[in-house]
Amino acid sequence: RFRCPEVLFNPAIIGMESVGIHETTYNSIMKCDVDIRKDLYSNIVLSGGTTMFPGVADRMSKEITALAPSSMKIKVVAPPERKYSVWIGGSILASLSTFQQMWI
Repeated sequence: RFRCPEVLFNPAIIGMESVGIHETTYNSIMKCDVDIRKDLYSNIVLSGGTTMFPGVADRMSKEITALAPSSMKIKVVAPPERKYSVWIGGSILASLSTFQQMWI
């Protein structure tokens, strides 16, 4: 029960040679233009069913805070409807007529 969500932050415990979601988020922000990093750090949004584990938002905030510059304001948002937000976004995208021309 407690180790399942830990894999999100420490994939090595199941033998994966990968960084956790906090480091992936941090690395993504660092690849962006320096002028928008402040906005990105203050607008981290969790989505998908895996983020429904209790404490994931607090853990993400703690881990990102440890990686980011100390002067940076970190805000992690975990909307209550996040369990289905990925599906809803995909559904909206698929219904757009402009997206249909990209179908294979």
